[in-house]
Amino acid sequence: MGRTKTNALGLTKEDYKFRPSTLCPGCGHNSISNQIISVTFEESLDQTHIIKMSGIGCSSKSPAYFLGRSHAFNAVHGRMPSVTTGAVMANRTLRAISVSGDGDSGNIGLGQFKHVIRRNLPMVYIIENNGVYGLTKGQFSATADRGQKTKYAGYNELPAVDLCIEALAANATFVARSFSGDAKQVQAILKAALAHNGTAVVDIISPCVTFNDLDTSTKSYHWGKNHREILNEIGFIQSQEEIAVEYEPGTAQPVQMHDGSWIVLKKLGADHDPTDRVSAFRVLHEAQERQEIVTGIIYIDPSRPTLVETEHLPETPLVHLPETQIRPAPSVLEQALQGMFAF
Repeated sequence: MGRTKTNALGLTKEDYKFRPSTLCPGCGHNSISNQIISVTFEESLDQTHIIKMSGIGCSSKSPAYFLGRSHAFNAVHGRMPSVTTGAVMANRTLRAISVSGDGDSGNIGLGQFKHVIRRNLPMVYIIENNGVYGLTKGQFSATADRGQKTKYAGYNELPAVDLCIEALAANATFVARSFSGDAKQVQAILKAALAHNGTAVVDIISPCVTFNDLDTSTKSYHWGKNHREILNEIGFIQSQEEIAVEYEPGTAQPVQMHDGSWIVLKKLGADHDPTDRVSAFRVLHEAQERQEIVTGIIYIDPSRPTLVETEHLPETPLVHLPETQIRPAPSVLEQALQGMFAF
């Protein structure tokens, strides 16, 4: 019998799993959970330094299926970004992997989605995007296609919200899109997102096999396989050791991450520079007009400071500081109050 493979921490892939999925068989969300397990195992991430965050919906059940040794919090609908902000600001050593849905982030939580991106909180923000509210019988979400038809909700008359465009408009520092059926690309993007120092928005088209898998839907398996354009081939090179990446000849756009690692973006036909924000808007707009799905890393800017940096947080996490250092002494408060009422 062969020896079970272990990572640098001496853990097996099984150690990065959690509970069995309760989602529908074939749901794209399950595939994403499996890729998170694979990536965190391969990268030898310490689960005790990871916090899993989510909101409400089928997507937000996903953290129950991976990283059973991590901290976790299931927030109320649309409020995951603010809860994650509190957790990361209190303990800057935590690595946040947040899972949301198109309804959770594109409808009730759109304001929170935009503001956490604007603040550039260090977190991986995964959107499991299927265009419907799968947990409550398939009503349309904000990302549903105009003219889309579902079994119970009828026709959608409104234009779709593109969450990658919304992220760019909020000055995101990392925007990527993938398809849950492309395990290799999802893994490469997740590795790059985990290395990014800032909010890494990863929008993953994840078909709902129960309510929204018609061939005419851009959120279906059929559409994803036949109408997507790959912007770049992504190879991830960890800074600790050199990893050989095989790829076809052609020009490439290397981008260095904050931790010293590199992502190598190989252009495959789309004339797109992932460091050009205007080009990113154009690529997404043109794809929207053609009803195509562009996948890959759409935009990246590793230069903008994170919220941890702009707030000048000390190296020691706030949660570990003694009370004498995080709040004024009673005598100081008393003096301040007396000064307020002196007149």
